[in-house]
Amino acid sequence: MSAPEVAFVTGAGGGLGTPIVHRLAADGFHVVAADIDLDAAQHAVVDVGRAAAVELDMADVDAVRAAVDRAADTGALTALVNNAAVFPAGPFVEVTVDEYDAAHAVNQRGYFFAAQAAARHMIGLGRGSIVNIGSITEHGGWPNIVAYATAKGAAGAFTRSLATELGRHGVRVNCIAPGAFPTAAEAIQPDGYEAAIYAGQALQRRGRLDEIAAAVAFLCSRDAEFITGQTLNVDGGWKMR
Repeated sequence: MSAPEVAFVTGAGGGLGTPIVHRLAADGFHVVAADIDLDAAQHAVVDVGRAAAVELDMADVDAVRAAVDRAADTGALTALVNNAAVFPAGPFVEVTVDEYDAAHAVNQRGYFFAAQAAARHMIGLGRGSIVNIGSITEHGGWPNIVAYATAKGAAGAFTRSLATELGRHGVRVNCIAPGAFPTAAEAIQPDGYEAAIYAGQALQRRGRLDEIAAAVAFLCSRDAEFITGQTLNVDGGWKMR
């Protein structure tokens, strides 16, 4: 019997993370749902047959490496979804070192070393898919969330560089930039955010959380085996380029 395909999802207990866990499990993956909030991770896997919850602080690189390695021990680790995020907000001139470091420790450094740990296993398998969840804030200027936007904006450059390096091993790396979805991150958006959404989007509705999960599932699937190094805006046509 072949080893089960394993997907490791960070930030699994959040608004985007839980639908991703459910979709990947439905697609046949054994999903390791990681979150700094263990209760949230456990809630994400309730009634999901192919899933396990783990507590993980993405700012702790040693813990990230260990968690990914343990996941790989349960089967063939062929999917990593870097979804965890923190989102400090406030005027640029008031951002503290701790706030800046927290944003980059999770949203950038955590992604980097989770991908590094996963890639070591995927290279041995000769295949795999890494999906980094970026943000639509990488396009244009967004006041009062500079630490978040710069850390999340790095996901696109990281994706392209890593895709180039890992492609020869059959490992694909892509990024998804969500638009206006109802998650906790909306707490950092400026006044007038709702009006700006509908003024800018081609589709006049809010995004559904399962639509991000569907995009992730596609990029992790065999149907996307010739897609790498891309950032997919899932935003209702808000930003087009």
